[in-house]
Amino acid sequence: MEDGYGVIPNIHGDDKQAFFGVFDGHGGRAAVDFVSEKLGKNILTALEELQKEENQMELAIKEGYLTTDREFLSQGVSSGACAATVLLKNGELHAANAGDCRVVMNRKGVADALTDDHRAGRQDERNRIENSGGYVTCRNGMWRVQDSLAVSRAIGDMNMKEWIISEPEIRKIHLTTDCESLILASDGLWDKVTNQEAVDVVSKHSSSMKSCKELIEISSNKGNRDDITVMVIDLRKFMHSRG
Repeated sequence: MEDGYGVIPNIHGDDKQAFFGVFDGHGGRAAVDFVSEKLGKNILTALEELQKEENQMELAIKEGYLTTDREFLSQGVSSGACAATVLLKNGELHAANAGDCRVVMNRKGVADALTDDHRAGRQDERNRIENSGGYVTCRNGMWRVQDSLAVSRAIGDMNMKEWIISEPEIRKIHLTTDCESLILASDGLWDKVTNQEAVDVVSKHSSSMKSCKELIEISSNKGNRDDITVMVIDLRKFMHSRG
């Protein structure tokens, strides 16, 4: 089991502010355990330090990812972890990822992917890696960086840091009434279940736990043998009331 998660509710005592993250490790548990413990805290620390900046949320999320990466690399351990995170504050949602964990929004029954997987076969990622002196190969339909990792971004991966960067891509959403729920999951789910299939499951359940259980069951029934971590978040409670 090399998956993990992180939750920080009620930031500063405000029940409309929260952090959620899903993480998928490779090369051992060291990185995923570290990221599960540190990433959310590092983002919130950066948020405090960047209070006066115009793009405070985006800058804090990026700094949180990069700081967590630096701290883990300083331990000299070679494992790595993909991450997908959500920061909710003041009626805004910031989804971020590094790797192939994914965030999908349920917009009144319609799937909206808020993150784009960082896979070695993604053209812009291939270009970035090749421009920095690395290479990407495809064997048996699977693209890999340096004949090794299928993901092109992650926290950790000390021996491949020239190419496997930890900088996240971030998307900002203003919460509206059609933003019903979020699904955060590791690739163990998304390799077998489409975004819309996942939203269809979530839409029919009133319980997040029931949704998670069914999603894991569907993935397993389709032949998944990878670890799966799934988180379903009801967004309606994070709507910013207008005064």
